[in-house]
Amino acid sequence: MFEAIELGNIDVWAVIVVLALATAATRSTFWLVGHHITIPKRVNEMLRFAPACALAAIIAPDLLMDSTQMQLDLLNPKLLSGIAATIFYLIRRNMLHTIVFGMLVFTGLRLLHVFQ
Repeated sequence: MFEAIELGNIDVWAVIVVLALATAATRSTFWLVGHHITIPKRVNEMLRFAPACALAAIIAPDLLMDSTQMQLDLLNPKLLSGIAATIFYLIRRNMLHTIVFGMLVFTGLRLLHVFQ
């Protein structure tokens, strides 16, 4: 069932080591030299929006894309539940409630589609 990892395959181990070093280097840079570097105020203000941009980059393709093409019609349950969750958030301003509401709308739309 499971295949054993060949210890003789040096290329795989070299890639693993290089990626581990690259990850450690990029994540520890600010920890090692962070107190010596001052980030400009403008850059610090722009970094506030990085999590929202990353979240949008992850969620938008899932809402708008099917497996191969854009789905912008009203038969797309992901898009409809995303729109409903956005409106809910604008009214309530509570992220946890928005997530639960969006998932309930999505589940309801999928169940409606199954039973039609």
